[in-house]
Amino acid sequence: MMQNDSTRRGFLKTSTIAATGAALSSSVARTAHAAGSDEIRFVVVGCGGRGTGAAMQIMNTKGNTKLVAVADAFGDKAERSIKSLANKHKDKVDVPKERIFTGLDAYKQAIDVDCDLVVIATPPGFKPQQFEYAVNKGRHIFMEKPVAVDAPGVRRVLKSVEESKKKNLMVGIGLQRRHEPQYIETIDRIHNGAIGDVIAQRVYWNGNGIWYRPKTEGQSEMAFQCNNWYHFNWICGDQICEQHIHNLDVGCWVKGSYPVECNGMGGREMRMGGDATKSQIFDHTFCEYTFSDGTKMFSQGRHLGGSWTHVGEAVHGSKGTADPSGSITGPNAWKFSGQRLNGHQQEQHDLIEALMAGEIYNEGEYGAKSTFTAILGREACYSGKVIKWDQLLAEGKDLCPGIDEYTIDSDPPTMPGEDGKYPHPVPGKYNPFA
Repeated sequence: MMQNDSTRRGFLKTSTIAATGAALSSSVARTAHAAGSDEIRFVVVGCGGRGTGAAMQIMNTKGNTKLVAVADAFGDKAERSIKSLANKHKDKVDVPKERIFTGLDAYKQAIDVDCDLVVIATPPGFKPQQFEYAVNKGRHIFMEKPVAVDAPGVRRVLKSVEESKKKNLMVGIGLQRRHEPQYIETIDRIHNGAIGDVIAQRVYWNGNGIWYRPKTEGQSEMAFQCNNWYHFNWICGDQICEQHIHNLDVGCWVKGSYPVECNGMGGREMRMGGDATKSQIFDHTFCEYTFSDGTKMFSQGRHLGGSWTHVGEAVHGSKGTADPSGSITGPNAWKFSGQRLNGHQQEQHDLIEALMAGEIYNEGEYGAKSTFTAILGREACYSGKVIKWDQLLAEGKDLCPGIDEYTIDSDPPTMPGEDGKYPHPVPGKYNPFA
């Protein structure tokens, strides 16, 4: 993981945003695009905020990009996305009605379209099979985080990552801090000993809450849950996976490794006013991750209006401390003075520039392992037990069995009880292996 990341970071440091004509004429570059053209034809699977945002950011690059197909569970969402993109980049949108695909299996039709790059920005429960399909089709891929919700999903992604490497496919993952200069330089300094040995870390994603969309008349249970995917574990993975993964990823990046075990605690007292007919995920988690050298990473994740909000990381070393977003205190005190770039935009600048130049990098492994770090923490909080990385990865439960066969009218794996309430994990009773 660190070798791949170091190679990519070295490339980012020495490259520029505009690709040169010589790079475009390279043999590697010619294999990156259909029919030897410098046009990068891409499709979007998942037309929500991040899918639409990633498409817009791809179009904002200096690359000759064109959106040629979209897929989403809901047709109206796909159409709104296309309209929004065309309002700003009309010349880069070529999506006639016959290339707007809807339904839970629509990703196959979109990926089958003649294209170079696939953007996967669906709810994380669906990503493993979509990523696998895109790899099997030989597409370059940008996939939003997290990449799965459970151990079987992570194993499936890791297997596909190995196949993508054999095929020399670009795999970008939406952990955008890894593309932000302030993080890159600060963590390089930490790795070079600026704060001595890393002793402990604190990582936070404490926010106010999330959206909710009431069920409409005639809407199937599957459609309702897909439209409210953040509220259901099988499709979201909980807040620790969906948002807090960013901070956990930074902590693992700092260490250059992943935790071997975790214990945690959490609950769901305040989310949606405690109404279990609307949501099943926790509203707060606290984790103690342990790395193989015995050092700790302490994690807070929370959605609670009116409380302290903070998103960030802190690293404690034997010779000082660091904020990975751009500062160091102690004998080697330092503060980042360069330009702070928008990470979501920069990751697309880097991806498209590299693709045009034939510089293929693969972020799939750390995307999967950082996702699993979040899953490890979630299962520790749900169960109230110390959970080992190796055991959970090998034996962790499947939250969405048979997901490849789901349709918008299928019963989802989590159904409300007779009282209308959704089941939720109870620490001390929840079993992460059954």
